Amino acid sequence: MERRLTAILAADVVGYSRLMGIDETGTLAAVNRHRKELIEPALAGHGGRLVKLIGDGLLAEFSSVVNAVACAVDIQRGMQQRNIGVEQEQRIQLRIGINLGDVIVEDGDIFGDGVNIAARLEGIAAPGGIAVSASVNDQVGSKLDLRFEDMGHQTLKNIRQPVRVYAVLLDRPAERPAPATSIGRSNRRSILVLPFTNMSDDPDQEYFSDGLTEDIITDLSKISDLAVTPRNTTFTYKGQQVKIGQIARELSVRYVLQGSVRKAGARVRISAQMIDAGNENHLWADRYDRDLTDIFAIQDEIAHAIVHQLKIKLRPEERLAIESDPTTSAEAYTYYLQGRKFARTMTMPYLNLARRMFAKAVELDPSYARAYAGIADCDSALHIWYAAQLPINDILAMSAKALALDPNLAEAHAARAMALHHDGQDAEALVYFESALALDPDLFEANFYFAHSLFRRGAFEQATVYFEHAAALYENDYVSPILLAAAYRSLGQPDTEQRWAEETVRRCNRAAEQSPDSSSPVHRAALAYAHLGDRQQALSWTERALALDPSDAITRYNAACAYAILGDIERAIDLLQQLRPNSSFYQLEWFANDSDLDNIRSDPRFQKLLADIAAQR
Repeated sequence: MERRLTAILAADVVGYSRLMGIDETGTLAAVNRHRKELIEPALAGHGGRLVKLIGDGLLAEFSSVVNAVACAVDIQRGMQQRNIGVEQEQRIQLRIGINLGDVIVEDGDIFGDGVNIAARLEGIAAPGGIAVSASVNDQVGSKLDLRFEDMGHQTLKNIRQPVRVYAVLLDRPAERPAPATSIGRSNRRSILVLPFTNMSDDPDQEYFSDGLTEDIITDLSKISDLAVTPRNTTFTYKGQQVKIGQIARELSVRYVLQGSVRKAGARVRISAQMIDAGNENHLWADRYDRDLTDIFAIQDEIAHAIVHQLKIKLRPEERLAIESDPTTSAEAYTYYLQGRKFARTMTMPYLNLARRMFAKAVELDPSYARAYAGIADCDSALHIWYAAQLPINDILAMSAKALALDPNLAEAHAARAMALHHDGQDAEALVYFESALALDPDLFEANFYFAHSLFRRGAFEQATVYFEHAAALYENDYVSPILLAAAYRSLGQPDTEQRWAEETVRRCNRAAEQSPDSSSPVHRAALAYAHLGDRQQALSWTERALALDPSDAITRYNAACAYAILGDIERAIDLLQQLRPNSSFYQLEWFANDSDLDNIRSDPRFQKLLADIAAQR
């Protein structure tokens, strides 16, 4: 076997299934035309070798990393030109991932982790974009007139260690390099926003400090000349005693922002300071002791203080984006943050509570787009999981209202995608899912619900990509890990199944301690123990979940799955038969592809249950 170090380029077509559903013949012709006229000539011109075509994608290798990146840039810029004048829904766009790694060569094909990482990088690249590993970024350096945006460490499917990822910025040339210092490549204006500490007397005010942190990260991320550490990496440091210099070296960032929040009634006190991690000097610090109504002004002032200290010149559109407040009402904002916290628990009582919070936010500010999206999210979840009598047309109208108020809001696109998916309009839903992820790749709801839609129709390999990102984005999410365990069971990967089942147990145990009256973490822990083969713990947690909430549909379904995995066929089928009359059709359709039920599929009673479900469609 030959081994060699090579630059690997992986590419595929964005939304290929949707495009084929719209126009199969036209899509095939367009993809082939782009490959023959643009892609293959670009590969040849940069010394690349086309290894193979993979469905709608391709794999290529280069002896030069610089040539690989230059080729990818030429391809994406060429595709931009070719899409001028083409309707948005009919455009062919590519995602490209590039990695420098060791490969095994056999019969002209290449294998190994180097190839796998390139393929996973392609999967997280933006539509029309290029994602590269840190090794590629290091090798290219200033050799090309390009800039790279640090996306932080990303957890990639089937890759043991997180990979540091950079996005190639196609529309902006590189800056002249500055002299090096002790912290990474210090010419980069890079910043980490540590989670602001909740200093309020009430620990339940944590939602406010977390929300403030996320919104500051979002504001700073709108500045093109500033590399901001993603939210999922930021929140891994929450509640920890941190050493600024050590974190900066781990994440290759130059500056760190940290602060605290104390909220009491109508007053808020926010302290913030920015530190140069190279020498741990304090560059700027301030304290804001204001009325709560000034919360958005404070966020703007913090962003502008950072811009001033780093001598960044804002573009007009960036200044407008930073200074555009999501709502005119601080009280509405507070209700929204509470609603988002409750909604992410995904239990019926908390979804109803979250909906009331979002509705109150809308009452206080009828033009609050994020709150309308929140209502649509809650109604979708209640409609499909708990068979709530909520007309799908009303949910569609609510998501349309959010979009009309803010067409560039990722949350609105994700809410619209969910509603369309639940209405059976999957091709159109895919357009909105892709838009949401393009607008904000780190939006938890977009990743989670897109993965959920993929899992439901049996696209397990695709689903794992987005479930893994959702789990990384939100540490308290214990639903994605257990669905990952089920997906990897379906894919025949027991080691990865076990790893995610163990992660589910860890997160569920913590959640059960925090909310001892909730069955949600309990029945998911029971299912995880079943995946791990721990019969005693699985049965104990299943019985506990059924005792806590015997009428909850999701509790009973997961209990049935746990029994099925353990081989308790009678109890599993009995629960499913009880479940059917009070379940939504969406939930009943879940039976078809869930590998947790494989042990009972041959039972005539289960087959009759599936037949009855199909008959009522």
